[in-house]
Amino acid sequence: MTDSARALLDSIHRDLAPREGENRLVPLVQAGSAPRSVLAALAAEESRIVPCDWRSFLTLSARAADRPTREFFAGLAAGEGAALGALPKLAAALGWSEQDVADYRPKAGCQAYPAYMSWLALHAEPGDAAVAIVSNFAAFGSYCAEVAQALRTRYGLSDSDCEFFDLFGTPAPGADEQAAAVVQAELDAGRITESRAREHARLFQDYELMFWNTLPDEL
Repeated sequence: MTDSARALLDSIHRDLAPREGENRLVPLVQAGSAPRSVLAALAAEESRIVPCDWRSFLTLSARAADRPTREFFAGLAAGEGAALGALPKLAAALGWSEQDVADYRPKAGCQAYPAYMSWLALHAEPGDAAVAIVSNFAAFGSYCAEVAQALRTRYGLSDSDCEFFDLFGTPAPGADEQAAAVVQAELDAGRITESRAREHARLFQDYELMFWNTLPDEL
């Protein structure tokens, strides 16, 4: 039974639902007006973010008290591994070599997101962290799906080039049910403090928007 977990997650989703105009980069990509260099910079930022998030998920998996939660975080870590392998293709399609990506100087506004993820991995209760991470799935996934579509239609990228955004923009079958079950198990075990989970989710969403909105400032 996952009714209470879904009620909590639905409530947070409503509270944190992205509002029009909050994300300033995605509409530029959809219009085809974001320079390829800015999109390549996004890939370079992600090349730093993904390994960090990978380690953070593994840390949360190691700290989790029960097997379903451990497996949930381990599964997220595996997804980061797949995403890391897709980034070189994305950067190359946007005109950046591996050396360009290595030489890129990341922006603090973009790297605040993985820094907070690392904080959650070390300091938050895994159950509270799970709520925050799951609550962010909808917004991040929708942004990735919109960017993936625009890269194809506006920038002429191939399906292979867009694999990174497709991985996050297309939820795996059963992912929502698994996430709700994990949150329910943590609730039943008394390992979620709702006020803290909501706070983590709100900050997580703010850092998410900071990531996207730092890049348009470079235009």
